[in-house]
Amino acid sequence: MTDVQIVPLELTHLSDVLALGHRVYDVKAMPYTSWSLSSVAAHWDAQPDACWVALDGQGLLGFVLGSLSYDEREDWGYLEWIALEERARGRGVASALVERCCAALYAAGAVRIITDVEGSNAASAAMMRRNGFTEAVTVTLFVRPAPGDHPAATPHPAHDPARTRLRRAARTTPRT
Repeated sequence: MTDVQIVPLELTHLSDVLALGHRVYDVKAMPYTSWSLSSVAAHWDAQPDACWVALDGQGLLGFVLGSLSYDEREDWGYLEWIALEERARGRGVASALVERCCAALYAAGAVRIITDVEGSNAASAAMMRRNGFTEAVTVTLFVRPAPGDHPAATPHPAHDPARTRLRRAARTTPRT
């Protein structure tokens, strides 16, 4: 990992972060999840020190976005988004991003940090375990579509409760 730099997320990285997220996230796997500019902006605005990118000579390798507060727990950090380019996998890049994000969240007052991994993503689950995370709660999302409704035909993304929490946190987080 000697040619890799882990640096704070900056405006110059935004386009590449958005593009990578669009390539790697399957928002159909978790219908309450959405990936958009507002997803990045809410984290970056609420907790900029928990938002990091990994770079090499070819450009963006990956990113992580975290925030302080999860649901009603203002003392829990939330590592919500992490993504890597194929060429970064197996090089310790994800672990380096996780460590930077977690260090920032602990420094901001988190007593616990949570994350969620889609059930079929064994590689991400294993990486989180290697980085000190343990399974604490298992939730199965049950979905019942409206009669005659086809999920692919829904024109608007589902409401994102995480984005709502982050917007609330951004409005109440004092800026220094």
